[in-house]
Order: sequence, then structure tokens, then C-alpha cells
Amino acid sequence: MSNSNVKVAVITGATGGIGFEVAKRLGKDGYTVVLNGIDDEAGAGRVKELTDAGISAEYYGFDVTKEEEVTANINKIGEKYGKINVLVNNAGGLGGRSRFEEMTTEFYRSVMALNLDSTFFASRAAIPFLKKGENASIINYTSIAGWNAGGPGAGVYGTSKAGVHAITRALAKDLAEYGIRVNAVSPGTIDTAFHAQIKSTKPEVFASWKNNILLGELGKPEQVAGVVSFLASEDASFLTAETIQVTGGQGLGI
Repeated sequence: MSNSNVKVAVITGATGGIGFEVAKRLGKDGYTVVLNGIDDEAGAGRVKELTDAGISAEYYGFDVTKEEEVTANINKIGEKYGKINVLVNNAGGLGGRSRFEEMTTEFYRSVMALNLDSTFFASRAAIPFLKKGENASIINYTSIAGWNAGGPGAGVYGTSKAGVHAITRALAKDLAEYGIRVNAVSPGTIDTAFHAQIKSTKPEVFASWKNNILLGELGKPEQVAGVVSFLASEDASFLTAETIQVTGGQGLGI
């Protein structure tokens, strides 16, 4: 059902946090937004929320770490619309904490799968459809941990996000000849459910984090969504292989 007037954005891990704000923002920008997640009930609720706001939205439930599921679903989406304009590889996470000495191979592989494999699987499946989209681009998520290797027990998370930084540039090199841009955002400490546990168990620690942020406050999901919106837009048509730090100056000290 290819329609040159329809712009299609696929956002993985979009049932909450930053992913949902990105879906909402791209929907307001005029995209038909396709949300992915593994909580089908949340997915249905989010689609209703977007539809009620006048945004064209649908949900596909699949696990981004499972190659066959990713490929089958991205193919379904691409064939339905005849193209994909933007793929936002938002799904990812810490996956837990473990020091390397005690780390199981299973844990290592699960964190790498969640952050790096997922980006590869979704990007690979989307490329044929991105080739048919106008101003097509992929937007990945790395992290400040990709540079500083993460906090205690988050070393493999940092390692996986460094991989995302590299694959962003590698994909940009691969896809430039097709006019497909590939960029990344690198959020700092954003106030989402990602930090819910420490916020509830150690509120003083959570509150202290803003002391290490130049702008003196934690980020909001909407602030990351605004940068993703820019990267997807014509205004960013000469940007590729770039990573934008959305950190409020985190780690620069005051």
C-alpha cells in the first residue's frame, strides 16, 4: 500500500519511557508510527492514546533479541506500507548488573543481544524498505556508558553501547550510497522508569546525580524525543555517522 504521502517510522521498545515520547513526537511530526514492544497490553493502550490524539499508530509485539521475530515483523511492516522512512532502534537496557569475574556467559550474551544484536537485526531487516523511503534514516541509541564504560557492574552494558556507537558509523558508511543516513543519540541520565529502582530505594543517591550535570537537572524523555525528531527531519539531511550527546553536560563537572 505504498503511498508517497505517508511517512512511516518504526520505533522499537516504544511502549514506555523515551520510546513512547519518540513515537508521540514523530506522530505529531506527521509520521505513521509503528510501535514495537513485548507487553501487548501496554502496546494496545499506547496505540489508543496516540490514536485519540489524532496520530496514525499501530503496534507489533515481538522480541528484538530474536532474529526470526524481528525479520518477520519488519518485513510485514515494510510490505504493508511499501517503505520505511525512519527506524528508531530505541529498545535496550541495562539488563542487570554483574562484575566480569562473576559474570555468566548467559548474562553477557543477554545484554549484548538486548542492545547490539537488536540494532543489527532491525537495521538489516529494514534496509530494503528504507531504500524505498524518502529522507530515510536509522537512529540508534548509544549511551554515556559507551564512552566511560558504565558504573559498577554495568561494564558489559557500556561495552554493548560502544558497539552501537561503532555500528552506527559502520551502517552510515554502508548506506550512504543509497542516501540513507544513520545517526545516534546518546542520552545521559533521563528521568524514566529505567531508574525507578534506585529512585525508590535510594532517593538521596538519585537526587545527587543532578550535581554531576552541568545544567543542574535530570533530562526528560521529551528532550531526547526532540533530538530524534530533528535527526529524522530534512533539517538533518546532511548529518550522518553522528552521535549527539543529550546529557545536559553530564560528567563535565561544575
